Amino acid sequence: MTYTTFSPTPDEWDTLVEQHPRGHLLQTSAWGDLKAAFGWTPLQVGLAGENGALVAGASVLLKRLPYRLGRWAYVPYGPVVDWSDGEQVRALVAAIDDAARQHGVAFLKIEPGFHLAGVDFATFGFRANPHTVQPPRTLALDISGTEDDVLARMNQGTRRNIRKSAKHEIAIREGTRADVDSFNALIDATGSRQEFGVHVPEYYERAYELFVPGGRAALIMGSYSGHDLAGVMVFALGEWAWYLFGASSREERQRMAPYGVQWAGVQWARAQGARYYDMYGVPDEDPDTLEAQFAERDDGLWGVYRFKRGWGGDVIRSAGAWDRVYNRLVYTAYRAATRLVAGRLA
Repeated sequence: MTYTTFSPTPDEWDTLVEQHPRGHLLQTSAWGDLKAAFGWTPLQVGLAGENGALVAGASVLLKRLPYRLGRWAYVPYGPVVDWSDGEQVRALVAAIDDAARQHGVAFLKIEPGFHLAGVDFATFGFRANPHTVQPPRTLALDISGTEDDVLARMNQGTRRNIRKSAKHEIAIREGTRADVDSFNALIDATGSRQEFGVHVPEYYERAYELFVPGGRAALIMGSYSGHDLAGVMVFALGEWAWYLFGASSREERQRMAPYGVQWAGVQWARAQGARYYDMYGVPDEDPDTLEAQFAERDDGLWGVYRFKRGWGGDVIRSAGAWDRVYNRLVYTAYRAATRLVAGRLA
C-alpha cells in the first residue's frame, strides 16, 4: 500500500474521527480548538490511501517547553489508526515524525486508548512512560437496551437515589450558555471540597461554545426551588459518550441532585445513539483493590469512585502513555523533572 500525507480540513478530519473504530472525542478538531485557547497549538496529520481517501491520522497538540528548549507534542487518545496494520502505523508515525521535526518538537507523547491488548508499541519506536496525562483507568457503562436494562445494571443504592432525586423535586434542564456561570460556581466549590484541580472558568465556557451548539455535548443542570445544586457536561461521538465534567453543591444533599443530573446525562447520551458511557477516571488500581479500599480512601480519585461504581459497568485500563524521542537531552531533562514532581506529591 502506498500512502500520502496531507493536512485535512476540519470537516475531513472530523468525518474520519467519527467513522473510525478508534475515533475519540479528544481527537476531534473542536477539542484541538479548545486546547488552542489555553496555550496549545493543534495540528492534524492525515494519511491517505491509494485512492486519495483519508484513512488514518493524528490530532497532535503542540506546547512550548521552558527555556527555549523547543516544543513537546501530545496525541490524546490517538493516533486514529489501525494498530493491527503495521504498514499503516509505520507510515503514519513517519508522517508525524516529519511534522514534529518541522515544528521543533523534542519529544512526542501518545496515549493510544483502550482495547489495545497485544499491541507492542515499542516495535514502532515508542517507549513506555508511567506518567499519563489522561486517567489511565475508567469505568465504562453499557447503556444499550431499554432504560430498564440500563437501570438493572446499576446497584440498588444508585437506582434508589435516582428515584429520590425525582421524588425530592429536583428540576432537570439542559443548560444554556447563560447557565455556565452557575456551573462554574459549582465546579469551583466541588474542586475546593474534594481537593482536586479544576480548569479556569473560561475553559468550561469555551467547551460549551465549541460542543453544545453542534449537538456534541449537553450541559445538564439540576435545581431545587430555583437554586442549582448539581450539573454535568456530557459529550458524545459515535457509539461513545463521556462524562467529562461534573459538580455539585453541599446544600440539600438529601435530594440527591447529582444522581438526577447523571441519569439525565445517560438519557441524553442514549438519545444521541451512544451505546457506552465513559465515567472518565477512577483510581488506577485493579478491580479487586478498588472494591477492597473504596470505603476507606478519599485521596485522588477515590472519593468520586464511590459515586461512579454504583452505576455499574466495567473497569477498563488504557494502554497508558508512550513516548517518542527526537531530542535525547531535552527528553532526559523532562523525565528527571517528572520524577522529581511525582516524588514530591507521593
